[in-house]
Amino acid sequence: MNHSPLLNRHRIHWAEIAYWLMALAVFFLFPRNLSLATAIVIMALFALSLDLVMGYAGVVSMGHAVFFGIGAYGAGLISLAGHHEPITGAILAGLAAASFALMVGPVLMGLSGLPQIMVTLALNVILYEAGNKAIAITGGDDGLRGIKLDPLLGLFKWTVFGQTSYLYALGWLFVLFLVVRCLVSSPFGVSLQGLRENTERMRFIGTPVRRQLVVVYVVSGFIAGIAGAVSAQTVKFVGLEALSVEKSIDALVMLVLGGVGRLYGALIGAPVYMLVHQVASEWNPFHWMFVIGGLLIVVVMFARGGMLGVAAMLAARLRGGR
Repeated sequence: MNHSPLLNRHRIHWAEIAYWLMALAVFFLFPRNLSLATAIVIMALFALSLDLVMGYAGVVSMGHAVFFGIGAYGAGLISLAGHHEPITGAILAGLAAASFALMVGPVLMGLSGLPQIMVTLALNVILYEAGNKAIAITGGDDGLRGIKLDPLLGLFKWTVFGQTSYLYALGWLFVLFLVVRCLVSSPFGVSLQGLRENTERMRFIGTPVRRQLVVVYVVSGFIAGIAGAVSAQTVKFVGLEALSVEKSIDALVMLVLGGVGRLYGALIGAPVYMLVHQVASEWNPFHWMFVIGGLLIVVVMFARGGMLGVAAMLAARLRGGR
């Protein structure tokens, strides 16, 4: 039976196994840097949620941090309310973010182009200001503190060294990556890519365009909410930066660096961005953005498709040479 090339491209490759083995090896090789590694994994999960709507459905969202922030504050409030089980707490926080995506999705998915970009950006700014003013709920500038969690699975205690936090975040990334992989390699995922390429043609052949966009937007909101929840649970604190526009821009830059619409683009772009950020900020705390900006310019001008696009091009040339 013949399958679409868009379905076949998502078959498991040996490099994927190597990637996940390397991610697991970080736990053993860099025990003193697990806090940074945990933050990288969380941002990779957040960037993956953005890639789902932007890279595969063609929805450009400049306010995706809304769902990250809702998930983070949701997890914090759930813990402060007395529920300290981490996995169910993260799921409930993710569902809260997905519910908000379901509320605003039908309106946002009816827009396209610049109006869609500006409305998502405005929504992010509104939620940020609402979080700043709702001191009784969010803590305002002081944020939410005192987040407590039970031992993971009743066995693994949370330590200041971050062993449990890293494996917990990596577990979420792996599980949700498999979910996204199955989604984009399904006929539904292929139809999303059709919407990205030509919405009008898909509408003419009877595809329920807005409904499918809303569905993928809700799924993306859920994953971003999980990322925010895991961040709150591992850091034990939620601040307004979880709702900031800068958080949305960070995820977008990570995707551009790694490769938009390539699944592993988020997983490659996040560590590259955050490691360069870490090194550059230590070198110059005030002008580290110059380094990030220069790297982004080089990738956009000379590495079409991001780092994974360059890798794919080199692999194709090697196969052609052989």
